[in-house]
Amino acid sequence: MAMTKELRLTEIQGRGRSLVAAQPLKGGQIILRDSPILLYSALPLLTPSPSPYCDHCFKTLHPQNAAVSLCPSCSHHRFCSPTCLSAAHSSSHSPFVCHSLSKLRNCPSPLSSQPPDRQVQARFLIAAYNLAAVSPASFQVLLSLQGEPRDSEEAQFLHSLISTLCPPPQQQQVFMVEITAALLAKDKLNAFGLMEPPSELGLRSSRAYGVYPKASFFNHDCLPNACRFDYVDEANTDIVVRMIHDVPAGREVCLSYFPVNEPFSRRQRTLAEDYGFVCKCDRCNVEANWSDNEEAEEEGDGSAEGMDEDQDQEMEGDSESEAGCDIVDGAQGEADFPHAYFFVRFMCSRTNCWGTLAPLPPKDDGTSSGVMECNVCGSVKKDEEISGHGQNGLGLEG
Repeated sequence: MAMTKELRLTEIQGRGRSLVAAQPLKGGQIILRDSPILLYSALPLLTPSPSPYCDHCFKTLHPQNAAVSLCPSCSHHRFCSPTCLSAAHSSSHSPFVCHSLSKLRNCPSPLSSQPPDRQVQARFLIAAYNLAAVSPASFQVLLSLQGEPRDSEEAQFLHSLISTLCPPPQQQQVFMVEITAALLAKDKLNAFGLMEPPSELGLRSSRAYGVYPKASFFNHDCLPNACRFDYVDEANTDIVVRMIHDVPAGREVCLSYFPVNEPFSRRQRTLAEDYGFVCKCDRCNVEANWSDNEEAEEEGDGSAEGMDEDQDQEMEGDSESEAGCDIVDGAQGEADFPHAYFFVRFMCSRTNCWGTLAPLPPKDDGTSSGVMECNVCGSVKKDEEISGHGQNGLGLEG
């Protein structure tokens, strides 16, 4: 099934639904622009201070911005402009959402004893059941995404909590504990984190989460051949996926679900616990056999401390080398360290960034732009400025 002229959705044995190149793809080529069907704040619900971001588009709110508008009903949620406030009232901050969040925030609630992640899940469920009312078709798309529900105390607790909020009549037919469990599973595997601005301390987390229906089909690889860019502070919540390097037609296109410099055991643990699979990509197969792997991890441990694991992905997938997303053909380098080239060529060298570099889109005549852009800090460099020196604490010396 064709998703775009660049990508085709297909089934790959052992990997499930996957996106493959429908034609030869060039480094820097934009292969997907996707709009969210659902956005919600990543801040714990009981955070006392207002969000530093617009509660509709999640653009950073600057103190000097005189156009900031307060919700007239709750006076807690803030919007970057009257336009965003108006749009939110008919979608993301409907009267149901406003009432629900206010009730949970202002009244004694079982949430007060719950961890921050559980509070964020409550935000998600309120947003999801609101979606059922304002856009039933989008709600069905959400339910169609990967993720099998589990009968858990978590779902029971949150469903009981949300049931106290008196869902409007449009939602009653879908408001069931089975649907709540299914929604939590969809969120876990498909929500993308929209990141806070970069910090010199490297302590970044998500400002918001979004569910992007087409982008959710990308599988994971520890050496991805594509990466995503978002432009939230330009008041644009779409995400753009660009190729990191050339790939031939028929090759699977993969993202990384977390920063590429994560050490082997942490990657394996995250993928197993959060996404339910064991990664067998080329890089993992090599690192699994390193006798000094644990030492390498200790050297690199903490390099991405404070970063959100949702940075580059929450979709279900698997990674086997047969269909894997290997690096540029002929650029592997030493056989026992096939990913050294990737770190030199495609990893940002800015302190505490850990982003991935991708070329700017090719010129109109199809030739390379000759400029690389980081998908985290946004810095740009010409090809000749990139070298293998000064990489940040990778702990991956061969």
